[in-house]
Amino acid sequence: MKMKLILSTAVLFFVGGHMVEAQKAKRDTIPQDTKIDEIVVVAYGSQKRETMVGSNTEVKAKQFADRPITSIGQALDGASAGVKVSTGTGQPGSSPSIQIRGIGSYGITTNPLYVVDGTIYTGSLAAINPNDIASFNILKDAASTSLYGSAAANGVVLITTKSGKKGKDSFNFSMSTGAVGRSIPEYDRVNVYQYYPLIWESLRNGRFASNPSLGLAAANNYASIVLVTGNTAFGPGVLKTNVFDVDPHQLVIDGVLNPNAKLKYTDLDWQKPLMNTGFRQNYELNYSGGSNTTTYFSSVGYTNETGYLIKSDFERFTARLKVDSQVKSWLKLGTSISGVSSNGNNSVEGVDNNSAYINPYRWTRTMGPIYSPYAHDPNTFATLYDAAGNIVYDAGSARGADAAAGRNVIQETLLNKDLSKNYYIISRAYAEIKVDPYLTLSTNAGYDIRNNRRSTYGNKIIGDAAPGGSAEKYSFTEQTFTWNQLLNYKRKFGDHNFEFLLGHENYKFMYEYLYGYKKGQIVDDNDELVNFVTPSTLTSRTDNYRKEGVFSRLNYDYKSKYLLSGSIRWDGSSRFAKDVRWDSFWSIGAGWRLKGEEFLSNSNLISELKLRGSYGEVGNDRTDSYYMYKSTYTLGYNNAQEPGILFGFLADPSITWEANKQTDVGVDFGFLNNRITGSVEYYNRVTEDLIFPVPLPVSAGVPDNTISRNVGTMYNRGFEFSINADVIKTQNFVWNINANASTLKNQITELSNGITEIINGTKKISVGHSVYDYWLRQWYGVDPADGSPLFLVADAYANTTAADIRTVNGEKVTTNFNKAKYDYSGTAIPDLFGSFGTTISYKQWSLSAMFTYQLGGKTYDSNYAALMSSYSQGGALSTDILDRWTTPGQITDVPALSTSTYTSSNAASSRWLVSSDFLTFRQATLSYSFSPETLSQLGVSGLRILVSGENLWSKTARKGLEPAQAFNGTASNRYTPARVVTIGFNVSF
Repeated sequence: MKMKLILSTAVLFFVGGHMVEAQKAKRDTIPQDTKIDEIVVVAYGSQKRETMVGSNTEVKAKQFADRPITSIGQALDGASAGVKVSTGTGQPGSSPSIQIRGIGSYGITTNPLYVVDGTIYTGSLAAINPNDIASFNILKDAASTSLYGSAAANGVVLITTKSGKKGKDSFNFSMSTGAVGRSIPEYDRVNVYQYYPLIWESLRNGRFASNPSLGLAAANNYASIVLVTGNTAFGPGVLKTNVFDVDPHQLVIDGVLNPNAKLKYTDLDWQKPLMNTGFRQNYELNYSGGSNTTTYFSSVGYTNETGYLIKSDFERFTARLKVDSQVKSWLKLGTSISGVSSNGNNSVEGVDNNSAYINPYRWTRTMGPIYSPYAHDPNTFATLYDAAGNIVYDAGSARGADAAAGRNVIQETLLNKDLSKNYYIISRAYAEIKVDPYLTLSTNAGYDIRNNRRSTYGNKIIGDAAPGGSAEKYSFTEQTFTWNQLLNYKRKFGDHNFEFLLGHENYKFMYEYLYGYKKGQIVDDNDELVNFVTPSTLTSRTDNYRKEGVFSRLNYDYKSKYLLSGSIRWDGSSRFAKDVRWDSFWSIGAGWRLKGEEFLSNSNLISELKLRGSYGEVGNDRTDSYYMYKSTYTLGYNNAQEPGILFGFLADPSITWEANKQTDVGVDFGFLNNRITGSVEYYNRVTEDLIFPVPLPVSAGVPDNTISRNVGTMYNRGFEFSINADVIKTQNFVWNINANASTLKNQITELSNGITEIINGTKKISVGHSVYDYWLRQWYGVDPADGSPLFLVADAYANTTAADIRTVNGEKVTTNFNKAKYDYSGTAIPDLFGSFGTTISYKQWSLSAMFTYQLGGKTYDSNYAALMSSYSQGGALSTDILDRWTTPGQITDVPALSTSTYTSSNAASSRWLVSSDFLTFRQATLSYSFSPETLSQLGVSGLRILVSGENLWSKTARKGLEPAQAFNGTASNRYTPARVVTIGFNVSF
């Protein structure tokens, strides 16, 4: 049937050497029964959306092109139902962690597989310029992912880069600049005037409780003496510093700060010197075009972002060239290459250094409000400067035990160094041979190389490396090579459509590592290894990983109504022993497109309706070790000239893949000519042969007292909902809304080899519970009679008559945290999570916004717990401590301050759990596009100015709380995410 169509736009998709053009037509020029097929990127090819039976969410460049993001991982947040994001840190260039449809594993990675232009990508997402990306697709079920076999258990993200278009050449330039600040506010903490009386109260209460016969007045006097300096009779002081101009023994009298006390100095803020407003700038230039036979796309980009924490920044240069050419009618060739150079100052990794003295997030948060980071004259109290005019920092000799005595995190941050340089080459090439109208042979190759160089310097003035100083040099090179060969046969027999794919793929990964560490600095201002005397460590290693796969897929549809799809892949992985190295992964899916039936084909209300379902099995071999089946030994433990070797890793030779069996059922719908579209899905993922670190007795002499084995089974299941609607759509005004929501239930269903439980931190793994269920002491509350902290008593102590066991409101409780009952205490997994957003366009104006949310689940807020000590010895205190128990009969959830009970009050327990509910204004963009009539006189085809922001606002259960920082619900003293607001413009010629 021949039709004349007036076409308004063209959208190009590319994957693995395949170019497909999907054209949209003006609605009022197409007969009612005409529909333009939408083509979607799938594993190793592309497919009409209406014939898909898998779960595949596509996000196009226009949905994230204007956002001030450094990594495409940031665009995944809120992009699809079923995708949960643990937000990245505030370190410029960092990327978030991603989970697709739950917790794919316990002992090995849960990250999805990334595929760039048809081949596997294992490098940093920050190495890919988001402005070079045309789209990304999130594959969530076995029908979509099974062709990636042993790497697909956690889902797959297909990234398609931009290509040139036939026709007139296009030249585009964009720039943006803006500010970087803190998005998560700090916890509220008491000030210097409130602090001294609170510590005095703890000393007084503890003294009176332990020596009641001396009387309250004596306890008061003791607290006043010991508060700061102490004396010979009572011993040393607790806080050691008095910032007021009164006698330290008269600073607090009977619990009240001396009314005559005036501050000697006011520079008591530890955050201000380290945290300020950062700066971001981004420049993009691309040139593209093409003839009837060849298209090309080239781009260069520059990004520079300084974080709100001093000495944290990221600078990236990117250059890319992509060429596709129809050399002969039967031969098409293409290649692309990207070169990336990035460097920056690294902030301290808070998660790995949660309690370290060099952690600026911890010590600016928990430093008591009575300490100055700077040294002062003991007589005039003036700030001291050295002979060169530099401020002198306080070394901390006059601080309490909880205030990092002997250290100064500001000075150490300024003096220490941690710099990284990364160099990437990301290359792709393909050839496509059209054997006949039905048969196509193609091959794709990808070679990526990354070289990372990292240098650290530990100063010789203060801190871990003092007094000698230290230097470290890290260097690693990663190389990956992927080569696949594909045979694709596509044919139509009447109304029957068949597509058959047969492929083979090789994957090679090599990692080379070199590390050196020396101490004893010789001359200043030189942190090269040659400037240090004593070599402490010099080591290197090389890791190799290989994988080979053979795969096939068959798709069938009848009139695009009845749909079938089946795929299978055989994979072999070098991580496992030869007899368990190979396994098969497969899927089968079916769909029924009801819209194609006669009873709906003429419906004006229902424009799309499809039922689909799939079942399959994929795997996960991405373990921490490349040699899981081999017991290994660690070299380098030498004693002078005598060589030394240690047992490093005990292996189970039979260990093998984790298998992920997935069921997916979904409904895709569209109403009112697709003004309203959406989907509803249910999934069930069963992970078998879970790899757990199984505990072994200490007497076994095994490193870490564990051995990794396949010992468990777990499921993830839930519902996903998504909807997109054009509420208003006129010539000048369009209002679109979209939303998605997801549920998740996770549960361990089996543990084998005699294992009944595995306790790890705040969690206990056992059958019938989630891997993220909390296992904690059971906090009961505060005894109104005396303010004691109370816990539910463990069964072993319930019938004893010890003084620390009591009955309150008919409940057996204890004041001793060592006798507390442990039990499950909720979960970190939310009841519902997702996003919603809107886009409003009026003439040349456009506004878009997105919110992310979570309902249910709990966070173990250890950061808050550190601010709620009942006896702080120089550490900061939350303003919630002001609600402490002080009077018999008082009802409160904060125990009395006391040196005699603070260990129980501060103990890890369910007390520190808090709701993980949050609502975050994730991003917004406001733009104005100048009309073509205005620009035509200037020789410009497009000009747009815009304002954009990320992480603009967040509502949580507690100020300072960051519930999205970890999937398992734990908190750490980390670099909280940044708020970025930029202004910029795009111009096209």
